[in-house]
Amino acid sequence: MKSEPGDHKALILEALELARKSPPKPTNFRVGAILLDSSSNEILATGYTLELPGNTHAEQCCFMKLAEKHGVAEERLSEVLPSSLALYTTMEPCSERLSGNLPCVERVLRLAGRIRTVYVGVTEPEKFVSNTGRKTLQDAGIDVVHIHGLEKEIMEVATAGHAKG
Repeated sequence: MKSEPGDHKALILEALELARKSPPKPTNFRVGAILLDSSSNEILATGYTLELPGNTHAEQCCFMKLAEKHGVAEERLSEVLPSSLALYTTMEPCSERLSGNLPCVERVLRLAGRIRTVYVGVTEPEKFVSNTGRKTLQDAGIDVVHIHGLEKEIMEVATAGHAKG
């Protein structure tokens, strides 16, 4: 799907379709993410929770796939990516990982100066960890923009597999 430049809601909806591919589990949220080159409106990578082996998050999958495509370590992605990126994610990037994996906020910060804006559909509920992702990103000069209107649908997909209560 090719969205029109600036159609942020369409890209969050596209990320939501990715989130639907994630297996429902009680121990994580189902999230979808898209990394976009803002200057060309080209989608560089997509990802969703548990797409790749390990306890992988959506943003992490985007970056891992790009690193493999460019033949660099994930830590060196800033050397090979364009300078005007936008990250679209159905849920605010995590700032803490109970699994011991690097939090997605830290992965985004590696690309500070490249990722200019992170568009989110919902903030992360404090179900598993307390999240300071938005503040951490904003403190690093990355804009965080909440795209309103899809919260109910995003949370239904994100929490599939969770005990209702």
